Amino acid sequence: MMEEQNPSIVQPEPQLISPHLPFIERHRISPISFALISLMVIFVLYQIVGGALTLLIFGLKPTVENITGFRLATGISQIIFILIPSLLLVRLASITPKEYIRWKLPTLQTFVVPMIGIFSLQQMLQIYLIFQERLPLPDELQSMMEKFKQLFEELYKLIVASTSIPELFWVIFIVALIPAISEEILFRGLVQRSIEKSLTPMRGVIITGIIFGAYHLNPFSFIPLVIIGIYLGYITMRSGSIWVAIGAHFYNNLFACISMFLNLKDDYVIVGNASEMDFLSLMLLFWFFGIIFLISILYFIKITKPTQF
Repeated sequence: MMEEQNPSIVQPEPQLISPHLPFIERHRISPISFALISLMVIFVLYQIVGGALTLLIFGLKPTVENITGFRLATGISQIIFILIPSLLLVRLASITPKEYIRWKLPTLQTFVVPMIGIFSLQQMLQIYLIFQERLPLPDELQSMMEKFKQLFEELYKLIVASTSIPELFWVIFIVALIPAISEEILFRGLVQRSIEKSLTPMRGVIITGIIFGAYHLNPFSFIPLVIIGIYLGYITMRSGSIWVAIGAHFYNNLFACISMFLNLKDDYVIVGNASEMDFLSLMLLFWFFGIIFLISILYFIKITKPTQF
């Protein structure tokens, strides 16, 4: 015989999921898991699919004859396989995507001060790379690393180098502007913001910086890339505007394009070739630019207010 339900006992109502919640909240996906999945998706799209298509069209290595097409393919790949997927994924993470990626325009001061910061940081990291190259390594490992480094440098020079003003502007558009926008929307807009929701803002900055360094697949510049990534993440978080990071990222790439156009060596710093300087001169330069960088950070903190997540 079935027991009668006691009418005094209130049955719990099933919880309804609001349709106004973003996709990841409706499906109970943690933001950090979403960030990692997004990175894997875009890595496959850009590095594997985009890389395979470029390889089929232009071969294993770009040449002087096909470099224009190679650059164009690189820019299109950044837009199709990084920028557009990142914007679509942001819409899954938030019902207010512009607020999520911190789309608001910064003040002129807030935009300009990080240019000083990224410039001084560039000089410090260039000096760091000189010290890194001077580290004693076993002969076999040293020889192997030199070969890989030479391959990276040859490819980089071929893509970034220009011999005329029109070509320089084309290189700046492809190598400096498109990556600055695409990569910042991905890393500072989507990934960092998602990690911040799971952890803390500073952890989001640091973890995204490490991912940013690894994502470029350049073991020789891993540490400098991580430091630049952390800096870009911090100024984004502090200012509440992704445009600050886009501007600093663009300036960083622009400096490389102009240096190549002027035929400056890879180890060039503002006062000359770092590889030709002695240890004391390098250390003095490092601390000089370090003080400038510190002042720019302190002033940036002064003119900005910490944003609420």
